[in-house]
Amino acid sequence: MKLKIAVLSGDGVGPEVCDQAVKVLKAIELKFKHSFTFTEGLVGGVAIDKKGTPLPEETLTLCHESDAILFGAIGDPKYENSADTKIRPEEGLLKLRKDLGLYANIRPLKVYGPLIHKSPLKEKVIKNTDFIIFRELTGGIYYGEKKLSSDGHAASDECVYTTEEVDRVAHLAFKSAKSRRKKLTLIDKANVLETSRLWRKRVKELAKQYPEVSVNYLYVDNAAMKIILNPREFDVILTENLSGDNMSDEASVISGSIGLRATTTIGDKSVLFEPIHGSFPEKKGKNTANPLATILSAALLLEHFKLYEEADAIKSAVEKSIELNITTPDINTTKKYAHTSTVGEFVSEYIIDQKNILYKMENISLGQSTII
Repeated sequence: MKLKIAVLSGDGVGPEVCDQAVKVLKAIELKFKHSFTFTEGLVGGVAIDKKGTPLPEETLTLCHESDAILFGAIGDPKYENSADTKIRPEEGLLKLRKDLGLYANIRPLKVYGPLIHKSPLKEKVIKNTDFIIFRELTGGIYYGEKKLSSDGHAASDECVYTTEEVDRVAHLAFKSAKSRRKKLTLIDKANVLETSRLWRKRVKELAKQYPEVSVNYLYVDNAAMKIILNPREFDVILTENLSGDNMSDEASVISGSIGLRATTTIGDKSVLFEPIHGSFPEKKGKNTANPLATILSAALLLEHFKLYEEADAIKSAVEKSIELNITTPDINTTKKYAHTSTVGEFVSEYIIDQKNILYKMENISLGQSTII
């Protein structure tokens, strides 16, 4: 298969982790005889520095002309720490989502056995946790009209949703639940918010088209508690933009590291893959950021194009890196932690020739080799 992939590395550790994902996709290209073309585009703070805007027109054009987008991270302290900043890196991502119609963010969560001890939650609580969050991405309070009074003492953010915006992401969530454990949970604040009542009304109506899927409704405050107390209760979660943002980050602690969370963002014509972590500027250039979420985003990219064997090859290599403790400091607190680039090299080599890389690992353990 031939794929044109736009690589938007962004800020902070984004370029470092994206480099590893590209390295892994090149290993897939070699192993499975595909043809992938990677083209870099500027976005975020680095784009502001070079082009004066967080999303240059040439980057947007590149995304429109590509089959998929591999995204790194956005954010720079020099913009975040000033209240007077008129333009922020995050505006680039919001504009990208809006212009490309990227309306649904899909965030799977899986607990890896060897990392259960890294979670702040007990093993009996999180073992076998496996759910997906479907977050609406282009509506709600993030995109509503924003006002600040002339005296600066009052502010407002409008939250608006249409039935079309609700329905299109709800259909995706129902279809996913139908292929999984047939359970969908809508998270909202319908006891207070009119937009949430619209969500409930539409989901109840659409549920008639999916009789095999059972639907549960939870207020967001109750859901925030239950996702920690009993995460195995969930299969497919559906929610609006703000709640989805918060719930996804809360769920990341279950796996023990936000550095393991990959995500797909779907539009009518475009699709974007990224880790859910931020730019982590304090780790920029130190070669210690966890690249696994971005590498797993590459696996989601392959799955989107129905390259399931290739995606499984990446997942198996990631699981092996975790099993062998070839991981970065966030999940490997020993003095023998691996660097960002080393993790990418191991995953790539394991995909190409797992027997050979495991033989090298055995030699290392015997002191017969010093480099992978």
